[in-house]
Amino acid sequence: MDFSASDEEGKEIKGPHSPSFMEEKLFRSRSLTIFGEINEKLARSVTERLLALASENSDPIFLYVSSPGGHVESGDVIYDMIKFITPDVKVIGTGWVASAATTIYLAADKESRYSLPNTRFLIHQPLGGSRGDATDIAIQADQIVRTRARINQLIADETGQSIERVAKDTDRDFWMSVDEAIEYGIVGKVISSIEEIQ
Repeated sequence: MDFSASDEEGKEIKGPHSPSFMEEKLFRSRSLTIFGEINEKLARSVTERLLALASENSDPIFLYVSSPGGHVESGDVIYDMIKFITPDVKVIGTGWVASAATTIYLAADKESRYSLPNTRFLIHQPLGGSRGDATDIAIQADQIVRTRARINQLIADETGQSIERVAKDTDRDFWMSVDEAIEYGIVGKVISSIEEIQ
């Protein structure tokens, strides 16, 4: 991968504080981060890095997540890619793991889902924003209902909760502490240091 970077005048940035240096260090340690809003640009970037790391070898990949969520389908892209590649992806939640970020988090096998102690988790139904004429709004509403049912089923499958409970819990914002998320089946293990990752 190309890790070069330039400043506003086109001069190459070097040293331990350059973006290229950080990218290279993360890549060599087989680590990725998802911080901030989940969107198409982030989904593409994470997918490219997952594929590049998977092509290197089958050693585990470490994915650190702190995100308020974002675009549902962009989260789906990353979820599917984690399932698609051969290496085991060990996901570590920190800060907050909410909405579409929870979908991504759940892509890892349960024993590979870790969380730092102060992380909060959120599940809820997809948000709507329908515009247009009545027919288009009806189509969009139908798609939101379908998306909600699909996400609820995904959460149920990955946590072991019943679809009825998940549907009830996602009807409104449902926040969980790490301990609550462990009990729910989202988190596999709370950790305080990297040495605790198996």
